Amino acid sequence: MSKELYIGIDSGTQGTKAVVFDSATGNTVAASYALHELIEGDRGRKEQQPEWWISACRKVLTKVLSSPEAPPKDVKGIGVSGQQHGLVVLDKEGKVIRPAKLWCDTETEEQCQRLTEAIGGEKSAHDKLGNPIAVGYTASKILWLAEHEPDNFRRIHTVLLPHDYINFWLTGEKKAEYGDASGTAFFDIRKREWSAEVLNAIDPDGRLHNCLPELIQSHEPVGIIRPELAEEFGFNTKLIVSSGGGDNMMAAIGTGNVRDGIITTSLGTSGAIYTCSSTPITDNQGELAAFCSSTGSWLPLVCTMNVTVSTELTRDLLSLSLPELNQLVSSARIGAEGIMLIPYFNGERTPAFPLATASYTGLTGANFNRANLCRAAMEGPTYGLRYGLEVLQRNGIVADEIRLIGGGAKSAIWRQMVADIFNCRVLCPVAEEAGALGAALQALWCHSHTIGTNLSIQEITDRYIQLDESKSVDPIVENAEKYETLFRDYLRISQLSATYSTRGRI
Repeated sequence: MSKELYIGIDSGTQGTKAVVFDSATGNTVAASYALHELIEGDRGRKEQQPEWWISACRKVLTKVLSSPEAPPKDVKGIGVSGQQHGLVVLDKEGKVIRPAKLWCDTETEEQCQRLTEAIGGEKSAHDKLGNPIAVGYTASKILWLAEHEPDNFRRIHTVLLPHDYINFWLTGEKKAEYGDASGTAFFDIRKREWSAEVLNAIDPDGRLHNCLPELIQSHEPVGIIRPELAEEFGFNTKLIVSSGGGDNMMAAIGTGNVRDGIITTSLGTSGAIYTCSSTPITDNQGELAAFCSSTGSWLPLVCTMNVTVSTELTRDLLSLSLPELNQLVSSARIGAEGIMLIPYFNGERTPAFPLATASYTGLTGANFNRANLCRAAMEGPTYGLRYGLEVLQRNGIVADEIRLIGGGAKSAIWRQMVADIFNCRVLCPVAEEAGALGAALQALWCHSHTIGTNLSIQEITDRYIQLDESKSVDPIVENAEKYETLFRDYLRISQLSATYSTRGRI
């Protein structure tokens, strides 16, 4: 008996995941993961070769489709989740010109400033785009390329985001959807169209606009699988590939965050906190990313650049396993006996300190031990996300509960820490791979529109997204009170630290 299966691919900074979702049972029947390499350089360069993503996709697809529970002919759709903001440039033959500059690349600070000035300043950017032209977004990467690699810039025929490039590999089609496009800083989130003004500020000749892909709606397919890939993997030749989206947009679907009133927080390499909104929400201070969702709504979001970055660096430094790290954090007291980590290892997006560096404060001979260093490495990024929650609240978004995802959400002590620092109940979805699952569910949604059943995305998530009550935690009143004071200290110290460390790098 044939099944109705959907594949979700989540291509992130560290690696690519794939899951196969069975819509009859609501279960993930196969999963696989492959690592990526990373190119790093001075002054914040972070790049990857797009061919690494494709190689990883091939590995994970081959692995999941080898499962007896995932016959390739039963796959009805594929959805792709990708790291946002990356710049993939192709020549006339569709070949990659140079490595992709990533979301965490911060060497384009000067280009951001010049582009902002060129369109009339920060208020003008807010009015015209709904977003600032932030470091990390795609626009400044293109200007950087024009200024630093003019020969490569002149060869550009197509500009794609990372998930769009994987869709191009799957289908041969060059298309984009509103969610991921809204993180480029050359997209108007209210009108849902490319911004000619920003594009012309990057390239006055007007050529750049012709290099952008066609925009499609979230429930529309990019296309069908390329015949050679159908043959390679054994797929039906009519297999559809959905619009896909950015990792946060797909994780929103994977946590059921597709209607107003739900907040998702991600403890990944970077951090994100976001909600669904039926109307665009923009922030006149420029700290809230006014993104579109990949479901036809909007996804106001705050991103921080450093979360598990901090704990992983600490774990590597001290040669600790994950259980050992968590045990040491649990053994230390709240506030790490006065030690505080300002976790700006990759600079910071929110607040906007792209050139800042990380620092420890409060070190003494008495408190300088492994347990306190580990606890500070977990508390610091969580304070940063708490700041993101305050940005949401400043814009009228109320949190009754937090749906927590990402690698850090697997830690019981970190879940309790989030509940205490946020002073809010924390819940975790049963499915841990929210981005990949969200991509699979979007593919199901797209397929339903293709065959005429026209399910709503909320019908789909209400049916399939389950919360794990065994991992739910409530704030402990005493802890929340202590953390409120510590958080205010963090805001003051982080401002001073960022100001000092930024001066040192200019």
